[in-house]
Parts: sequence; C-alpha cells; structure tokens
Amino acid sequence: MLTRHGAIRLSFLTKNENKISEIPIIKIRPNKSQPRKVFNEKELSALSQSITENGILQPLTVRRISASEFELVAGERRLRASVLAGLRKVPCIVVKCSDKESAVYALLENLQRSDLDIFEEARGISKLIRRYGFTQEEAASRLGKSQSTVANKLRLLRLTYEEQEWITNAGLSERHARALLRIEDEQMRREALSKIISENLNTQQTDELVSILINSAPKTEKGRGSSKAVIKDLRIFVNTINKAIDTMRLAGIDAQSNKKDTDNFIEYTIRIPKRQQSETEKTA
Repeated sequence: MLTRHGAIRLSFLTKNENKISEIPIIKIRPNKSQPRKVFNEKELSALSQSITENGILQPLTVRRISASEFELVAGERRLRASVLAGLRKVPCIVVKCSDKESAVYALLENLQRSDLDIFEEARGISKLIRRYGFTQEEAASRLGKSQSTVANKLRLLRLTYEEQEWITNAGLSERHARALLRIEDEQMRREALSKIISENLNTQQTDELVSILINSAPKTEKGRGSSKAVIKDLRIFVNTINKAIDTMRLAGIDAQSNKKDTDNFIEYTIRIPKRQQSETEKTA
C-alpha cells in the first residue's frame, strides 16, 4: 500500500514474510508497467550462466492476479535469465498490491539499480503520471525525487524518438540531452547532435556549441500562432551591402561600414568622406 507520505509498503500474503514460494514460470506474466524496454543480451547471458551454476540468489517479487496466475512486480532480468537457463520454476515472494503500487514499485526497483537509460526513466515517470493521474509533485514524492528533477526528466521526452535513440546509442549523458533542448529548430538540433557525436564533445563543449548556434540563428517573430523569419535570406542583403562597399573602395573611396545587431533590427551605417565624394563627382 502507499502510505500517506507517499512511501510504498508492500503487504505479504504469507504470515511469514521470509517464506519463498517456487512458482512455475509459465504462470508468471510480465509487468505491463515495466519501464525497461531494452535488455542487454550479453548481460542476460552472463546472468543466465550464473543462475545455472549458483541458482537465483534473490527471489522475484510477484502479486497474485487470479487463482492460478501471478504478475511480476520486480525481477524481470532474473525471470528472463531463468528462461534462458532452462528453469521451469523460480523462487518468488508474493505480495499484495494494487496496479498503481505495482507500477510504482517496478519503476522504483529499476531506478534503484541505476541502469535505466535516461529516456526509459523519463517514459516510466510519464506513464505513471498519465495512467494513474499523478501530479508531478505526487510522482516526485513516491519516487523520492524533487519536483524539479521530475520536471527536467519529463522535458527530455520533447526530443524526437530518433534523437533519443542517437543519444542513447552514443552513450551521451542527460546533461547533453538537456543542452540540446535549448535548440527549438529540429533541423538545427539534429545537426548539433550529429556534431556532438562525431566530435565526441563533452558536456561543456556541448553547452558552448548550443550557445553559439542559438546566438547565430536568424531572429524570428511570432504572429498568428506561427513563426516567420523577419528576413527570409539575410545573407543576400548583407552580401549586396558588402559588394557596394568593396566597389567604392576599388574606386578609391575610403568607405567604412558598421553593423549593429539588436533584438528588433539590424542597422548598417556606411560612412563616405565628403572630400573624397566631392573629388569623385568632379572627376565624373
């Protein structure tokens, strides 16, 4: 059961909490709220070999869902490895808990192992909130985390699924992912991610790259619910101005330009000495 402070307290069905039951694997269903979706095959194989030689040292935790069936609460890696080892029965402790408590416990068990990837963890928290109507504060309390930590983890899901896969496969950290979230443009974000991976940038270098990209991006303004560029191709205009200045300099005019970039506009100031202007007009 969940206590009034949000902690989980599982009720054992047996009078003796240390009693372990041997339950046929065929009668155990996987936990539908299991946050982990990817299991390392090499690690499972190694665990299976260990189980074959030493047996299961830590019993699985299950709950009864019918007269003849149980649902796994914690221990899916051990269950999968036991199947690989050819076991027909596994040692289990039977607990009494609701769907909600089972989901929270499954997530907690994985979080305490500290080997969930950052997006599996975020999706697990998101599922708790959506399926059981938790607020972020309630989810944070039950998981033993601060509300801000939960909010930051949920923000990671704003990245596309493809971006999440890139980050996971490259072994990037949560801080890498949070830095990328500062880039709103999806194409720019993917280009940044590609550079981070190819150049093996650390978190500080990633923060610097993101800042450079954001500061160099064209300013946009929002109108009627959509964003549009203030100037569609600023480079065309800049090049035109630069060419005009170069032409004047080639003609012997000491033209000088100054560019000022503000939040509202880009200002170009061009200075032409009057003496040279008069002499040019006389020559013409």
